Amino acid sequence: MKTHGIPAKPERRDRLIRERVHDPYKVRRKLPEPALCPECGAIYQAGRWQWPKPKLRPEGAHEVICQACHRIRDQYPAGELTLSGHFLEGHQTEILNLARHVETLEKEEHALHRIMAIKAQADRVVITTTDIHLPRRIGQALFNAYEGDFDFAYDEGGYFMRATWHRG
Repeated sequence: MKTHGIPAKPERRDRLIRERVHDPYKVRRKLPEPALCPECGAIYQAGRWQWPKPKLRPEGAHEVICQACHRIRDQYPAGELTLSGHFLEGHQTEILNLARHVETLEKEEHALHRIMAIKAQADRVVITTTDIHLPRRIGQALFNAYEGDFDFAYDEGGYFMRATWHRG
């Protein structure tokens, strides 16, 4: 039997897989379990980093530095929140206390979500974090508590998030 028309192209068997977000600190292989970060004490168990329960600290755990401690050591943040405005000058202590409170709540659930540094400058405060979600959560908490202008943007090609909160 003859078929008319264009012959079908052979199907490609290889695929080009592009990484959507490039995070140089993301571990590309499965870590041995249990693993213990010697710097912060977090434990990699059941496929994720978590804080150890007091009675469940594993014996003979492999020592592996977690991504958050690695970022802190290299001073390479994944997120940045810039706070500014006249309101900040008079309420800086309570604003930073709120930021630390949000970090505490986030760290309970996600051991790698931490504030790296809080740098106060003449007219602004810059908070750097070890992940891309914490700046947005802190900024949203500030917006909910004090209003103002809150904006954020994720870097398309890299693993970075920049947020700003301003109240005049």
